[in-house]
Amino acid sequence: MSDDFQPLLDGFQRFRKKYFEERPELYRQLVDQGQSPKTIVIACCDSRVDPALILDTGPGDIFVVRNVANLVPPSVDDGKTHGTSAALEFAIKHLKVQNVMILGHGLCGGIQSLMEGSHDTRDYRFIDPWMQIATPARDKVLQEFPDAGFAEQCRRCESESIKVSMQNLLTFPWIKSRVESGSLSVHGFYFDIESGELQPQ
Repeated sequence: MSDDFQPLLDGFQRFRKKYFEERPELYRQLVDQGQSPKTIVIACCDSRVDPALILDTGPGDIFVVRNVANLVPPSVDDGKTHGTSAALEFAIKHLKVQNVMILGHGLCGGIQSLMEGSHDTRDYRFIDPWMQIATPARDKVLQEFPDAGFAEQCRRCESESIKVSMQNLLTFPWIKSRVESGSLSVHGFYFDIESGELQPQ
């Protein structure tokens, strides 16, 4: 086993001590009563942007979906595999969460790849098609800020892509109806890695 993997197992032992030895009632309750989070968080895979750490939550507090660039695809009912859509369906229809939070962030590699344009398909076979979800955000930034530097365009696209995902949520009829009835709310936030600020979108 490599030296850089062992810290993960050490971390598990600290986790187990904290929650299964010092506070066994918490997981006993989560086992006996099941999970009942009030919020689903759509976050990025980026290792610097763990929503449980950023939001200082404990086990059972939030239902988390992580994908490249924290994107929500539009609703497509084609019988194929849709991981993010399936997680939304489970959280909203079955767990009955009351909030959806899109958690974007600065220095996002997925957004950078989108702003760069097409790549060699051998290395971006899945990334480029996935990032097309945020194409409206890129197009808006390029139209409104054509002379801005690449880093600034990426920053603005990171923010705009959160809004695209919030709009895509409403293409799911069972999300739209809950939002309209007031039983579900949608929130967008941007975590600035450099400043440590969380900004509503």
